[in-house]
Amino acid sequence: MSDILYKVSPSRGPNSPTVVGFYEPDTGSCQYICIDDQTRKCALIDVVQEFDPKSFATKFDHPQWALDYIADNDLKLEWILDTHPHADHFIAAAWLRDKTGVQTAIGEKVREIAELWRGYYNLPDAFPIDPHFDHLFADGDRFKIGNLDVGVMLSPGHTLGSISYVAGDAVFAHDTLMQPDAGSSRADFPGGSASELYDSIITILDRPDDHRIFIGHDYGTKTREEPAWESTVGEQKADNIHLGGGVSKQDFVQLREKRDATLGLPNRMLAALQVNLRDGRLPEAENDGYSYLKMPVNKF
Repeated sequence: MSDILYKVSPSRGPNSPTVVGFYEPDTGSCQYICIDDQTRKCALIDVVQEFDPKSFATKFDHPQWALDYIADNDLKLEWILDTHPHADHFIAAAWLRDKTGVQTAIGEKVREIAELWRGYYNLPDAFPIDPHFDHLFADGDRFKIGNLDVGVMLSPGHTLGSISYVAGDAVFAHDTLMQPDAGSSRADFPGGSASELYDSIITILDRPDDHRIFIGHDYGTKTREEPAWESTVGEQKADNIHLGGGVSKQDFVQLREKRDATLGLPNRMLAALQVNLRDGRLPEAENDGYSYLKMPVNKF
């Protein structure tokens, strides 16, 4: 686990968190530890439970690394947060909660996402959301990480229920924006909308130019191999290849939908949704001690 790539973005002063970003290369996922330096309390955001789509084996190297980092740096974990039920990786929230007893949270519209996916899996009684998550945030809710004030912002488009966390000058914008040289995230999953994604991005960028934006994924580019996950509002407005220079909503939607039409499903998606809608828990084990996932054939 010592070779996990991570970078520290230091606090800029009062009500500005220190952010530790760490990278899961198999899915290009960016994960975060958001730290209030005054109290040394912190939150984990969008942490990955590793999953091998060939063997269906799971691991917890990245969440364990995060817990080790927290212990080694005398931090106290206060929240386990996710921005949405991810389609390309398993979330680690339930495992982290079992290890630490710390509360988990996600957006309240995950209830509507669960309703969609009950139909896709033909599991009408599956995915009861409220028993699996400790908190379901609504747009505009506020909470604390230590003394750090955090706001919840509904940011639909990638999914209908995605939320962003705004902690001082740090915006955890999940799968809306990517790095400026990579553009934006796809909006063609069930419940997604390129039009709503544009509106969500514009709301995120309606902040001071020096505010930091932390994204959900990076895969490098043709000219940049090293993964990156931090930018600023100003950099995104000036240089984002899908939005920079004031691209209109109509042009963005046309570009995004054309791009999305060329993309296949993530190879973990049909497994991930039925785990992530349980807060990262596998289905209850059957009489042989193993959990089983249900896969629709020819539905997508």
